[in-house]
Amino acid sequence: MLDLKDISVTFNEGTPDEKKALQDINLTLEQGDFVTVIGSNGAGKSTLMNVISGSQKPDIGTVEIGNKNVTSLPEFKRSRYIGRVFQDPMAGTAPSMTIEENLAMAYARNKKRGLRIGVTKKRKELFKEYLNTLHLGLEDRLNAKVGLLSGGERQALSLLMATFTEPNILLLDEHTAALDPSRAELITKLTGEVVDKFHLTTLMVTHNMQQALDLGNRLIMMDKGQIILDVSGNEKQSLTIEKLLHEFKRIRGQQMENDRAILG
Repeated sequence: MLDLKDISVTFNEGTPDEKKALQDINLTLEQGDFVTVIGSNGAGKSTLMNVISGSQKPDIGTVEIGNKNVTSLPEFKRSRYIGRVFQDPMAGTAPSMTIEENLAMAYARNKKRGLRIGVTKKRKELFKEYLNTLHLGLEDRLNAKVGLLSGGERQALSLLMATFTEPNILLLDEHTAALDPSRAELITKLTGEVVDKFHLTTLMVTHNMQQALDLGNRLIMMDKGQIILDVSGNEKQSLTIEKLLHEFKRIRGQQMENDRAILG
């Protein structure tokens, strides 16, 4: 479903500020995979998401979605294949528009060009049906301006807008990090339910290691622009936060030894 081949990205190349954001990334997600991504700041997680979404073009490598090479497609054209929820609850919705209008806009995203973004009676009932699954009462507030919703309500709406058209790939970019603990727990629960309901192929970046362990069937750890750990199935289920931290220290130590050996 998603295939990244030999992806590399370097910022400020040839200057004192040169940074290798991604180095020779090879990553394949099968249909229905739910992959959580962890790593320290600067590990390359956000750059990875941007390369997939099309907001960052790789210096080297290819991006394929459903066996279609989309490397040269700009972000707005790639959006028909991808749903994305950002860390900032303000980023995924239009605050001056109503809930109904936001949903209509999302609904039309992967439809044929020229489809009017209108709200028929049938479509309104569809929106209410999906909003009802959030258990937030938003189905009774279709005409409310999105800018008046709480952060948790907006993020729940963003999640729904990104998923109810069943995109090929769902990208979750630290989408609970800006919420208070109770709302973060709610959005985490909703995430698991929505991904499972639509059997979505999902990549979720998080700094919350427990969240990374609880959700998904696969976990990858990034460091210095590389994937240094990739576990799934029973191996992932047996992991704990302590084991993850131990593995990170072990791999980092091994890398440092290798670097010293190369430098002589």
